[in-house]
Amino acid sequence: MAHSQRSQAQPSQASPSQPSPSQENGDRGLIRQFLGVFRYSRRAVELVWETSKPLTIGLALLTIAAGALPALAAWLGQLIVDEVVAAIGIYQETQAVNAGRALTLLIYEALVITALAACQRGISAIQSLLRALLGQKVNVMILEKALQLQMVHFEDSEFYDKLTRARREASSRPLSLVNRTFGLIQNGISLVSFGYLLVQFSPWVLLILIGGALPVFLSETKFSGDAFRLFRWRSPERRMQIYLETVLAREDSAKEVKLFQLGPLLLQRYRDIFTRLYGADRDLTLRRDLWGFVLGLIGTAAFYAAYAWIVLATITTRISLGQMAMYLAVFKQGQSAVSAILTAISGMYEDNLYLSNLYEYLEQETPSNTGDATAGLEPGDGVRFERVSFTYPGSDQPALREIDLHLKPGTSLALVGENGSGKTTLIKLLARLYDPDGGRILLDGLDLQKWDPEILRQRIGIIFQDFMRYQMLVGENVGAGDVAFFADADRWQRAADKGMASDFIQAMPEGFNTQLGRWFKGGRELSGGQWQKVALSRAFMRENADILVLDEPTAAMDAEAEATVFEHFRQLAHNKITVLISHRFSTVRMADTIVVMDKGEIIEKGNHHELLQLNGRYAHLFNLQAKAYQ
Repeated sequence: MAHSQRSQAQPSQASPSQPSPSQENGDRGLIRQFLGVFRYSRRAVELVWETSKPLTIGLALLTIAAGALPALAAWLGQLIVDEVVAAIGIYQETQAVNAGRALTLLIYEALVITALAACQRGISAIQSLLRALLGQKVNVMILEKALQLQMVHFEDSEFYDKLTRARREASSRPLSLVNRTFGLIQNGISLVSFGYLLVQFSPWVLLILIGGALPVFLSETKFSGDAFRLFRWRSPERRMQIYLETVLAREDSAKEVKLFQLGPLLLQRYRDIFTRLYGADRDLTLRRDLWGFVLGLIGTAAFYAAYAWIVLATITTRISLGQMAMYLAVFKQGQSAVSAILTAISGMYEDNLYLSNLYEYLEQETPSNTGDATAGLEPGDGVRFERVSFTYPGSDQPALREIDLHLKPGTSLALVGENGSGKTTLIKLLARLYDPDGGRILLDGLDLQKWDPEILRQRIGIIFQDFMRYQMLVGENVGAGDVAFFADADRWQRAADKGMASDFIQAMPEGFNTQLGRWFKGGRELSGGQWQKVALSRAFMRENADILVLDEPTAAMDAEAEATVFEHFRQLAHNKITVLISHRFSTVRMADTIVVMDKGEIIEKGNHHELLQLNGRYAHLFNLQAKAYQ
């Protein structure tokens, strides 16, 4: 029993004298966390090196020179003072010799100071050039990554927060990190040269120099971490601010904002978000500067303590007047160098934190499109949906359930159903904007996931209801349908003829070279119907596409115009697979096959007459709409 009691008492006796394993692990974890943040420094330097090797080399050489020249200038200053002092107390015939030496040293010092100024100017010029080049490079990297992402990423709010953080700060942080790194090297060289001179007076002066700057460094590092956490926390609200700016200042939202008098409400919401963000920034800024001032007094006290020591040493003739001047200048500059080094380390820590946003975004995993097929196993078989199911990320309700469908070349399909029934989702899966959760989709007998995505999309021409209205030339708006022929004026014309847009385009002053939209000078705005004809022409740019899809792109047209467009569309696409989505049954009835969807399922399928005889959902909707025209 006694042995057991002694064994139980041992840990409590040892704990006051030494840290527990958990405390040691916690301390190591904090150190690893602090040092681990610097893992992006090497990548930032590599990024700047890739941006411009000559400028990076120039920056390195000028940094080394700028670090060594201040100590040389201080040493020459000491020699000048000592020569002057010596000249004052000696014979007349030797005064001219000492004056000549002093003037020679003065010229040398002037040359050193000139060289130092040139280095600093050169560093500033190179940093400006690198800032422009690197900002462009990082922004291109961000946009290139965006092109690799799938639709699911753009519909994820957390991803948008990553994108917002990367775009706001990360484009400037790599150069900032590199500048701080080179600044650290420059001040490190200066400190070594200053330290060599100070140690000749006393090694304790060097310790005072370094110790006086540490409190401010620890404070800045702590507040850098707080600022970064604040930055990450407020990303969603900052994104909301950007959205409100867009709504309040864009022409496509101006009508509703004015009509519904939303302006004051949205502007107040914008102000409220700023007030919350500003409050957090203000509190952090005040605490950071207050602690910086208080802890900075320690550095000031250290300087004046060393100042007094050096002055007393001069009075007691331990050192000469020139040495006193040199030691005071070197200590002051050394203190600035130490402060700059610690500030650079703190800034590098902060820059690394922000760079984590960039690389967190750039390293976002994207499923690889492994397919490389350019032809199917059964050419001419068309498209098959086999028990296809799909649920949008973050949703509990399937958008599609067990879809079975066969679309043969030369046939037309119409999709009917309420909003949210899964019609557009079916088209998105066909274009492989998403991959199904269950089942598979075949094109010419081969799973879509085995097709080369570029080849697959060249075979499909789709115009969605929410098609883009590009603030570009008319011809470029049409040419966007096939980037391989983006600037092909002849193909623009053929596509516009098929899209029934040629008449109003030719009536414009500059035809296909007319600027559209109001964002740029001289831009013209089109009516809703004209925009839809431009979008329809865009679909016909892909002359080799054998699958054409119109997802309610003619909703702004009247029923007669829409019927004309669809009949024209059917005639031009007689040997292709055509898919129509529309709520107007005068158009839908033209299709060879009509599919009625509800809650992601196919509930009816057949041609117009078959579905009327079935007297089900389609017949009910058709008769309901027919009565409205009676």
